[in-house]
Amino acid sequence: MVIEENHSYPQIIGSSSAPYINSLASRGALFTNSHAVGHPSEPNYMALFAGSTFGIAGDPCPVTESGASLASELIAAGHTYASYSESMPSQGYTGCSSGEYARKHNPAANFTSLPPALNKTFAQFPADYASLPTVCFVDPSLLDDMHDGTISQADTWLKTHFSSYVTWAAANNSLLIVTWDENDGSAGNQIATIFAGAHIKSGHYGENISHYNVLRTLEQAYGLKALGAGATAAPITDVFG
Repeated sequence: MVIEENHSYPQIIGSSSAPYINSLASRGALFTNSHAVGHPSEPNYMALFAGSTFGIAGDPCPVTESGASLASELIAAGHTYASYSESMPSQGYTGCSSGEYARKHNPAANFTSLPPALNKTFAQFPADYASLPTVCFVDPSLLDDMHDGTISQADTWLKTHFSSYVTWAAANNSLLIVTWDENDGSAGNQIATIFAGAHIKSGHYGENISHYNVLRTLEQAYGLKALGAGATAAPITDVFG
């Protein structure tokens, strides 16, 4: 899963500044009624990762949690997980910021129950996709996730780093999810969410989904217990053929 920043659905879908993202949307599954769960960034990342905003109403740092998360669930079930954060200075880094890295966009860093080794730099993202963990979250830098940089810059970054993965994924039972943490503050908090890869039936899907549905989909895929609000969110199943 690659998580982009702070743009609404109509700012991305159909935008000439995002040709690669729109190509993913055209050949993958595009959710036309996808919504973030709040504002600003951090509550949304926590919702995606652990099924709750944990009462966070801003972007505090440090946040310290010790409970269950998608990562701990996967590990307990014998699977693997890693976060890959661009511009993070070192593996296991727990500082709040460094250059174009912001911990508020890296929820795994907030959980003391997780091994620091799971909190990786993007330089550690494997070139051999077969060695990827079962699930991973990718956090582009503030310049490459549309937070401080442009839509075009983020689109180019995604194409550069993930176009070959998408091709591989389609032939190797793997999946790329691209979503946004929140929109630009406009009404409804609508965002773009795209699934691309193996077994995806391309098209537009209009069911009302949130970050909790995306989390529940990953949990169901690996037979994991639903966390927090994910317990009442339906898994997404209609896009898979």
